[in-house]
Amino acid sequence: MSELCNVDPSQDPTSPYYLHASENPFLVIVPNVLEGTNYHQWSRSVRMSLVSKNKLGFVDGTIEAPGHTNSLYSTWERANIMVVSWLLRSLSPTIAQSVIWMETASHIWNELKERFSQGDMLRIADLQDLISSFKQGELTVTNYFTELKILWDELEVFRPLPTCSCAIKCSCNVMTNFSKYKTECTENIV
Repeated sequence: MSELCNVDPSQDPTSPYYLHASENPFLVIVPNVLEGTNYHQWSRSVRMSLVSKNKLGFVDGTIEAPGHTNSLYSTWERANIMVVSWLLRSLSPTIAQSVIWMETASHIWNELKERFSQGDMLRIADLQDLISSFKQGELTVTNYFTELKILWDELEVFRPLPTCSCAIKCSCNVMTNFSKYKTECTENIV
C-alpha cells in the first residue's frame, strides 16, 4: 500500500499533473480562437478539452498552487504553464497579448470570463430577434432546422434550464418554473 502513496503524480495518468508525451506548449486544443464575440462557444470548447485532459482544475481554481517549498510545486508549475500555453494558443493575438503576463491559468480564465461574458442581455435580445425573423427561404428543411437549432442552443447557454436542487422530495417547483421558462421563451421569440 505504501508504494501507491509514493507514486509521482506527474507519472500517474489519473493525476491532473500528468502530461502525456504528445502534450506540448504548441498544442491547439480548440478549433476556433477567442475573438471576443464568441466567448461562450470558445469557453465551452476549452472546458471540454481540458476535462478530457484532466486539467480543468487549473482554470477553475480547484487545483491551487502549493507553497513554493512544497515538493509538488515544480510539478504543479509545469502543468499550470502547459495549460497557460494552451490557453494563449486558443486566443486571438490581441487578446493573448493582454493576458500573456498573467502567472496562472485560473487568472487568465477568470480575466477572460469577466471581460467577455458581460454582453449577455444584448446577445439574448439579438438571438431572440434572429430566431423570430429566421425564414426557411431556399434552405432545405434539414438545413433550416440545423441553423435554427444552432441559434436555440446558443440562447440556451445564456438562459439555462432550471434544475431541481431539492435533496429528497422536490419542493422547488422545478416543473412550474420550467413551464414558465418555456412559455416566456416562446412568447419572446414568436
